[in-house]
Amino acid sequence: MPERKSARKPASAAASNGGRGKSAGAGKTAGRAKTASPAKAAGRAKAVGPAKAVGPAKAASPAKAASPARATRPARAGRTVQATPRLDVRKTYKLFVGGAFPRSESGRSYPVTGPDGMLLAHAALASRKDARDAVSAARKALPGWSGATAYNRGQVLYRVAEVLEGRAEQFTAQSVKATGVPPAEAGSVVAAAIDRWVWYAGWPDKIGQVDGAANPVAGPYFNLSVPEPTGVVALLAPPEASLLALVSVLAPAIATGNSVVLVASETAPLAAISLAEVLATSDVPGGVVNVLTGRPAELAPVLAAHMDVNAIDLTGAAPGDRAELERLAAGNVKRVYAAGAGWAAEDWAGPPGLSRMLAFLETKTVWHPIGT
Repeated sequence: MPERKSARKPASAAASNGGRGKSAGAGKTAGRAKTASPAKAAGRAKAVGPAKAVGPAKAASPAKAASPARATRPARAGRTVQATPRLDVRKTYKLFVGGAFPRSESGRSYPVTGPDGMLLAHAALASRKDARDAVSAARKALPGWSGATAYNRGQVLYRVAEVLEGRAEQFTAQSVKATGVPPAEAGSVVAAAIDRWVWYAGWPDKIGQVDGAANPVAGPYFNLSVPEPTGVVALLAPPEASLLALVSVLAPAIATGNSVVLVASETAPLAAISLAEVLATSDVPGGVVNVLTGRPAELAPVLAAHMDVNAIDLTGAAPGDRAELERLAAGNVKRVYAAGAGWAAEDWAGPPGLSRMLAFLETKTVWHPIGT
C-alpha cells in the first residue's frame, strides 16, 4: 500500500503539472504566437509605415517652407506708408461757463469764416439762458477770487502768460486765417498781447497804493480809502479778431478781483475761445472768466438788465445800441464803461493804462478812532 501511495503521488503531481502546463502549454503559446502573427505585425508596420514616418510631402513641402505670405510679412511691417491727403478736423467751439465747455442749451451753432469766405470752424450760438447761467457761475466764483491775496492773483495771471507763450504759434496761425494778415504781423500782435497780459499781471498788489489813500481828517480818526472789486462785470469784446484787443479788455477786469462774463466778437470769436482753453488749463478758478459766443445784439440786453451784474463794458456794442443798453443798466445802477454813442475805441497797439482797472473798482472808506 505505501508503494501505491507513492505511485499515485507522481500521477497527481503530473496531473497538476499537466493542468498548469495547459495554461502555459502549446495552446497558449500558439495563442501568443497568434497575437504576434504576421498579419498583426504587418498592421503594426502599417501604423509606423514609411509614408507616415518620413512623409516627404509634409516634412519638406515647398509650399509650406517658402510660403510667400509668411516670407513677405517682415517686409510689410517695414514698408513706407505713402502719405495721402487728409481732411482737417472741423471744430465746433463750445461756450466756456463755470470752468467747463458746455454746448449752448439751445443746441444752436453758426459758421465762422475767414476774410476770404473759407470756413474756419463752427461756434456755439449762446442763448439768453446761457447768459444767465454765466452770470450765476461768475457770482459763485467771485468770493474766492476777490478774497484771494493780491499777490496770489498776480501769480495766477502770470501763469496764464506762461501758457499763452507756449501756444503762441497756434494763436499766430489762427490770426493769419481769421484776419488774412501776414504771419510776421500776426506773430508781433500775439507777442504784444502776451506782453500786455504780463503787464497787467504785475498790478494786483500795486493798484491799492495807486488808488487807495490815508486821508487827513479833522478829528481823532484814521480815515482810509481802500479800493475793492466791483463784482460781476459783463464785457462786450471788440469786434476785431485781434488777441491784443481781447486781452486789453479782459485782463484789467480780472486783475482787480472781478469775475467776468465776456461776450466774444460775433464775426471773429476764435481768439476768445482759444484764450478760454488757456484759462481752463492754467490756475484761474472756474467761473472767474465765462466766455459766450453768439450775437451781441441778443446777449447784451440780457446782461445789461440783469440785476446780479454790477458793471458792463460797452466796448463791442454797436453805436446805435448804446443808449438802450445804458437805459437797461440803470435798473440796478450798474457802472457803465465806454458809454455814449460817440465813444471811440482806444488804440490797442498803444501803451496800456490804468483807466480800465480803475473803472471796475469801488472805493471803501474806513473810519477808525485813534488810540483804541
